[in-house]
Amino acid sequence: MQNSVALPITGTRAGVAARVWQAIAVLAFGLSIIYVVGFTTISKVHNATHDNRHANGFPCH
Repeated sequence: MQNSVALPITGTRAGVAARVWQAIAVLAFGLSIIYVVGFTTISKVHNATHDNRHANGFPCH
């Protein structure tokens, strides 16, 4: 007996549009997290991420 799995149709306009919107949402979420952590005034959060931000070229002061 052979198992078959129904795969979603890829490459359709709706599928591509959904993936583009997902990528935009993830990018916006990631940038907002970087912005919030980068410019926070809480010293513990700032110090915990300070070296990592500078290593990635993100100015924090």
